[in-house]
Amino acid sequence: MSDTSPILLWFRRDLRLSDHPALDAACKSGRPVIPVFIRDDLVDGLGAAPKFRLGLGIEHFGGSLADKGSRLILRQGDALETLQELIAQTGAGAVYWTRAYDPDSTARDTRIKQALKDAEIDARSFGGHLMFEPWTVETKTGGFYKVYTPFWKAVKDRDVDAPLSAPGTIPAPDSWPDSDAIADWRMDAAMDRGAQIVRPFVQLGEGAAQSRLGAFLAHKVAEYDTTRDLPGVDGTSCLSENLALGEISPHQCWHAGMRALNEGKSGAETFLKELVWREFAYHLLHHTPRIATSNWREEWEAFPWNEDERLAEVKAWKQGRTGIPFVDAALREMYVTGRMHNRGRMIVASYLTKHLLCHWKIGMRWFEDCLIDWDPASNAMGWQWSAGSGPDATPYFRVFNPETQLDKFDKNRDYAGRWIAEGRANPHDDALAYFDAIPRQWGMSADDAYPDPIVKPGDGRKRALEAYENRNF
Repeated sequence: MSDTSPILLWFRRDLRLSDHPALDAACKSGRPVIPVFIRDDLVDGLGAAPKFRLGLGIEHFGGSLADKGSRLILRQGDALETLQELIAQTGAGAVYWTRAYDPDSTARDTRIKQALKDAEIDARSFGGHLMFEPWTVETKTGGFYKVYTPFWKAVKDRDVDAPLSAPGTIPAPDSWPDSDAIADWRMDAAMDRGAQIVRPFVQLGEGAAQSRLGAFLAHKVAEYDTTRDLPGVDGTSCLSENLALGEISPHQCWHAGMRALNEGKSGAETFLKELVWREFAYHLLHHTPRIATSNWREEWEAFPWNEDERLAEVKAWKQGRTGIPFVDAALREMYVTGRMHNRGRMIVASYLTKHLLCHWKIGMRWFEDCLIDWDPASNAMGWQWSAGSGPDATPYFRVFNPETQLDKFDKNRDYAGRWIAEGRANPHDDALAYFDAIPRQWGMSADDAYPDPIVKPGDGRKRALEAYENRNF
């Protein structure tokens, strides 16, 4: 193997040029760098909205590489076989990538790394998706953390690597291998007509992510500890969309947040805690991968969740027709924008799992299909946290009242008014957009009457508590 052989740089959820350890190492080697994205089974298994958003991200990132005199090679097929084909075609002697932490990705990457090393190919994985590798954060007794607050205390004073600069140039090979065209992949196919509704709400790429971060820290972070709970107020960073695809790194967000905190913007500490909440989700996914597929608290396996998605109540919940304004507004926001306010996520999840006594997996799968900021760790932990079956959960017997929550966090009904059209003389454009985004077979119209609650908050709470009392936790 020659030291001048190309390096295949396999991009996944790390679509950025700055603060990219694998890219930095490849460029500093002086060897030609061939950026690659592979549409394998894991990519094809994505839900409609995440896949649509990934397609946009890939296309945009290809343009960023072109601006550096490079290009993004697109290939489709089994990841190992595709890499082996590219190695044969280009003479590459190394493959670099950024680590992933979900069980399916780690199993794939472990298999690939061993196969490449057996073939005497230099296979290296790098950090970058997390600030703290999950195996480096341990309790005093050497175990992993199961509760967020001790985890936060353990990492809040740790040194976080300073962000790396984007490379000035990316060394190109003498010739480029063939590439698929992103348009031919039709990553938006499952979105159908919803794609054109969601697209204006997308903030695409590394530049947009940095602008988002800058605007948030300049104008919103000081009051973040309060405004983040108000769904009718533009008070959050909205960076989850960009973090999900690595268009910005957590290191960049952390150091910017620390600067804001040092400037006296007290809400910045809450922002830093939210970044660490994301880290905690991956910490748990690494140490207890069952969190993505089964009840984290094993005693919940015997709980009689409804798992039938054909149930009329489940259909009404998915359609944002529960008759509970906070729940319906949040679900409709997701269908129009591809995102959902964090307070809305908690209320929506609580209503499904507690008032309706439906399995959290139903909601987790729905979010996986509908969110452009879908993240495997955050989605799994968030649903189990809300359901009471997960780590660091609210007490299982705590049942959010979606009506009093709306009174508390949306007093003027700005949020509900923006997203619910029925019964309003002049509905908001975003409320009307919902009916353009949903599947036609739902047969819904803004002229429909707004439904009565499918389960009233008081009745749902009573039913949930009775179910809990009959189980041994």
